Amino acid sequence: MDLLLQQISAAADYLRALSFEQPRVGVVLGTGLGELIGHIKISHSIPYHQIPHFPESTVESHKGQLILGHIGDTPVIAMQGRFHYYEGYTMQQITFPIRVMKALGITQLLLSNAAGGMNTAFKKGDLVLLDDHINMQPENPLRGLNSPVFGPRFPDMSRPYDPALGARLQAAAASHDAEMKTGVYVSVMGPNLETRAEYRFLRMIGADLVGMSTVPEVIVANQLQLPCAAVSVVTDECDPDNLHPVSIEEIIAVAGMADKKLSSVFATVIKGL
Repeated sequence: MDLLLQQISAAADYLRALSFEQPRVGVVLGTGLGELIGHIKISHSIPYHQIPHFPESTVESHKGQLILGHIGDTPVIAMQGRFHYYEGYTMQQITFPIRVMKALGITQLLLSNAAGGMNTAFKKGDLVLLDDHINMQPENPLRGLNSPVFGPRFPDMSRPYDPALGARLQAAAASHDAEMKTGVYVSVMGPNLETRAEYRFLRMIGADLVGMSTVPEVIVANQLQLPCAAVSVVTDECDPDNLHPVSIEEIIAVAGMADKKLSSVFATVIKGL
């Protein structure tokens, strides 16, 4: 525990030394989702490998840079690419950047991801605000962290996504004529996509979307009492009775087509925070 605290402090100190004002909003950008960077007046762009104790992104579509800058008058810190359990990282490594951003002073966190749409009402390119989630990852980022310095050991998860931030996202989507649906996201280990039987099972337990990220970061945000909201882009339709093979290249392409409207929505919300 002491080692993790030292690592968080070292990373935060490195970033503070860049003489950027305290960021107010943190952003995590998912697979194929990076156009928000074009809305940022960038002060610093730092490759992850330069930041003490940061993991390095190994997924081709994740650029692996931390961006410091402003959207409007709001100082932001954005992760251009995240980390996943399937890459071989521990849950504490995956969520390390969330703890660093909180140490730097962010007061809100926005996350995005690419997800498979199991609800047959969802189509490719849809934006879906996460209302709740189901955690089916094999590990938990809070395991072993029994010191109150990290936050409560048993954080309440009755509302993991902040309703006020969610309302702002929906209002921003409406202002851009972009429909934003709501749904429940289930996070699985990956990296393989699911079988027909697995899609049926995940739908049966109440999930509308499936992906391989986001939930560990949201758990830590809740432990840190950091309000957060997350939006999925539906990149493939996962109806087990009409299932077609899909490649990661197709998933990235669909995410890219929806990225412009999602980035505009995020930028509108951030300007108002």
